[in-house]
Amino acid sequence: MSRPASQLDETISRVLANFQGKYAAREKALHHGREVVRHSANAIRAIHRGDLDAARLLLKQAQALLLDTEAALAGHGDIYHAGFVHDAQKEYAEACVTLALVAREPLPEPEALGVGYAAYLNGAGEAIGELRRQVLDRIRQGEAQVCEELLAAMEEIYGVLVMVDFPDAMTGGLRRTTDAARGILERTRGDLTMALTQRALVERLDGLQRRLS
Repeated sequence: MSRPASQLDETISRVLANFQGKYAAREKALHHGREVVRHSANAIRAIHRGDLDAARLLLKQAQALLLDTEAALAGHGDIYHAGFVHDAQKEYAEACVTLALVAREPLPEPEALGVGYAAYLNGAGEAIGELRRQVLDRIRQGEAQVCEELLAAMEEIYGVLVMVDFPDAMTGGLRRTTDAARGILERTRGDLTMALTQRALVERLDGLQRRLS
């Protein structure tokens, strides 16, 4: 019969080995998550500069990091669902959705991006804020048609999000994202309506002036 102390030593050895592996996986995933967030933020900045090629490269690098994170956390579901992986996936999804809409491309599917559904929906909701910036920039550039297309995309995203009626624990706080998106959408619609009205008025005044001169 083995001694209790010997059994405990064996148990502790297994526990420590498990914790060491889990800790190493956690540190790797945390580092990758921070890099994904950084790459995604830089990709959005590149999109607003009009450098879509740079954005694509950054997002390709972010996706590779996410895939490596998935592999590192295999067997460590408690760490995977701690929240930081979801946040990294959300930022990545936001950048990918923004890029697709600005480039006038089909929206990527969550499975193609390798992100969870909750992260995808929250990322799409937060992309509405980036699209507002695009609309304001295009207003200044006089690109009314593009502005209306972007606003329509914002409205479509919001229209989908409001139909998702599940507990926040399942959707990653989607209700808050949707509420924020509604305010952004309303302000953008008002800004664009005002800009188009002013533009139409200026054009009518210019036409009247030409007829009188």
